[in-house]
Amino acid sequence: MTKKLSLLLLLLLLLLPAHAVLKEGNLESTLAILRTELTNYHANLEREVGAMKEQQKAVQDMLFNVIARSNQNALMLYSQKPEYVFDLAYACHEATEQYEDFKQNLLPFRQFIDQNKSEIARYDNLINTLSSMNVANLSSKARLDKGVCLTLAINIRHTLSDNSKQFTDYIGYYDSLEKQLQALNDYANQCYREIQYSIFNNAGQNYFSVLKQLPENLQESKQAVQSKYFEKTKVRSQWDGRYIVTLFSLIAFYGLIAAAVNFFIARYLMPKRLRRPAIIARRKYIVMATSAITLAVIFGVIRFFSSQHFIVMASGLLVGYTWLMAVTLVSLLLRLGGRQIKSAFYLYAPLMGMSLSVIIFRIVLIPDNLVNLLLPPMLLVFTLWQWLVIRHHTRHVPQSDTLLSYASLLVFGLSLLASWMGYTLLSVQVLIWWMMQLTCILTITCLRGWLKAWGIKHRMRERKITKTWSFNLVYQVVLPVLAIASFLLAIYWAADVFNLSDKIWDIYRHAYINTKWFAASILAVAEVVSLYFVFKYLNHSIKAVLKLHFERSDISTAASRFTMAKNVVQVAVWGIWTICSLAVFHIDNTWLVVVSGGFSTGVGFAMKDILENIYYGISLMAGRIKVGDYIICDGIRGRVSSISYTSTTIEANDGSVISFQNSQLLTKNYKNMTKNHGYEVAVLEVGVAYGNNLKQVRELLQKNILKLPCVDVTRGVTVMVKELADSAVTLKIVAWVSVLTQAIDCSRILECAYDTLNANNIEIPFPQQDIHIINNETSQN
Repeated sequence: MTKKLSLLLLLLLLLLPAHAVLKEGNLESTLAILRTELTNYHANLEREVGAMKEQQKAVQDMLFNVIARSNQNALMLYSQKPEYVFDLAYACHEATEQYEDFKQNLLPFRQFIDQNKSEIARYDNLINTLSSMNVANLSSKARLDKGVCLTLAINIRHTLSDNSKQFTDYIGYYDSLEKQLQALNDYANQCYREIQYSIFNNAGQNYFSVLKQLPENLQESKQAVQSKYFEKTKVRSQWDGRYIVTLFSLIAFYGLIAAAVNFFIARYLMPKRLRRPAIIARRKYIVMATSAITLAVIFGVIRFFSSQHFIVMASGLLVGYTWLMAVTLVSLLLRLGGRQIKSAFYLYAPLMGMSLSVIIFRIVLIPDNLVNLLLPPMLLVFTLWQWLVIRHHTRHVPQSDTLLSYASLLVFGLSLLASWMGYTLLSVQVLIWWMMQLTCILTITCLRGWLKAWGIKHRMRERKITKTWSFNLVYQVVLPVLAIASFLLAIYWAADVFNLSDKIWDIYRHAYINTKWFAASILAVAEVVSLYFVFKYLNHSIKAVLKLHFERSDISTAASRFTMAKNVVQVAVWGIWTICSLAVFHIDNTWLVVVSGGFSTGVGFAMKDILENIYYGISLMAGRIKVGDYIICDGIRGRVSSISYTSTTIEANDGSVISFQNSQLLTKNYKNMTKNHGYEVAVLEVGVAYGNNLKQVRELLQKNILKLPCVDVTRGVTVMVKELADSAVTLKIVAWVSVLTQAIDCSRILECAYDTLNANNIEIPFPQQDIHIINNETSQN
């Protein structure tokens, strides 16, 4: 109702005047324009008087309905007995919900009141200005316009004042209602704290004591049931036991109808192409899942159209339970085969049955003494049932379902222990939480398994990012975030059994660490972890896109450019994530700036060499060197295998792997042999005997060497005389060969020169000297 009230108030705001004039050529023109504006607005205001009265009447009715609901909630809350926890929690929820709704819709009413006062004050000033205006220098027409404007302004002001008086009583009602709702909300929060204390801290009688006083407890429970559900009154309550019996009769009836309809469809109307043996083997569980979905829809429709509070509350709880049961069954159908489904259903049946019992307790708002009497033996039965099905059916199901069934047994055991120790309400909370959490786990596991199988089938790992980004988004972001949210939602839904969902939300938002520099809540931690998966996906996707772009633009430089871009992207993405995390945790950056300033100064001196290497590394990766280049540094010849921000690794021709610091690489004036064209000059020497025709020798060598495939014919081969040596004429052969095969190509050129000279009977002399012996005796004679 308060939402409708807000809409009506907003409509009234639209009817408030918004007319004005701007500065014209002179005062007479301004008066003429103002007369036109006020005449039109006055006419519109007169036409809207009837509509405004109807709207004011509607606002009045709405306000009185809110007051009536507030009084009804107050009577319900203040009359509740503390030992009826379900009833008390329901009453507290109704009170706090109305107060929150009222606060959200309070602003439009305040805006209307304030704006109406502002408009009256504005017209008061306009009337004073027109009344005190000197008309001695005005023309007759201007005087007439001035008088008409004054009359219109007075009439408009009276109309606005009359409208404002209509809301004078509403303001008093509204203020009184706000105080009443606030007091009701404060009392409800106090009751909530008592309920929380009774759940988690205040243990009742242990069950052994209850059994010792069994006759007395049975008598008290009987009286509680009689007074709550079957007490005769002149006016029949909407929470009368007959309504409860009727409700469960309708539940059984609708359940049979849903099961019959779905069985008929599955048995007789299913298309022949779907009547495969695998589907027929699972038909019973398909009928159960579709029946649960049908029931959820039926209860949802009943809840929407019903005006009876008990039916609305019960239908809402049943919608949640049937929907969760349907999700569990659908998960089993999608993940398991026929025999596995049967065993898995038996494993999950005890928990679904126990959860239904707890939901029924909540629907009928069962008294606490009856819960304390019934719940412990029921838990004992369901715990034994869970243990028996684990013994007989775990060998037929996947390991994940086996682990979940043991987890259910553990939950049953803890709940059983808590209930027998007197913490009955806590055991109820644990059971409902695990039912919700298990449903979420099965759903997410099913989705993850199906997506993984689909990705393997379509080879998503081998595809490019342009084809896989949406799949990765769901698999790497949506599913992990859902897993995080499922834990919070399971607790939230479990708390809703006692109408404690609002308090759980407050617990999530409460800053358990709250200092001047840092504040952390459960919700904040969940947000930061969720953002981690989002930014991890962004980091992976952006790097994949850049790698694809570099490979398409220039495959030869793609590796080095990607190495540089990858590090930049990682720093940027995780830097933004860190900033977002700091903002979520409300971390004050003042102390970070001070600490980082002093820290960075010391680190700067200590990391001078590292920073220098990083600078040179960026320079190298910008294009000077790329992975795959052949370079020569310090006489070492090899292929560049990797480039980082601090060092460059070379695979030398002798098989060794050598790393150079980037600063050393530049200071030693390395040579990039493949930067431009991938060829280098090979300078070789060969000697021929004196007396040969050098011109002929040069032509023969050039002609035959050019025929070799390892020589770059575009640059030719040059043969020239280098030296007239002692034993031979030394010729120098200059040819361009591939950098990658330089050693082999030089050998081929020398071999070709040797064969060419031999084939043409050109002597290749070996070093020799002539020795002349001088006879001293002969010389003396």
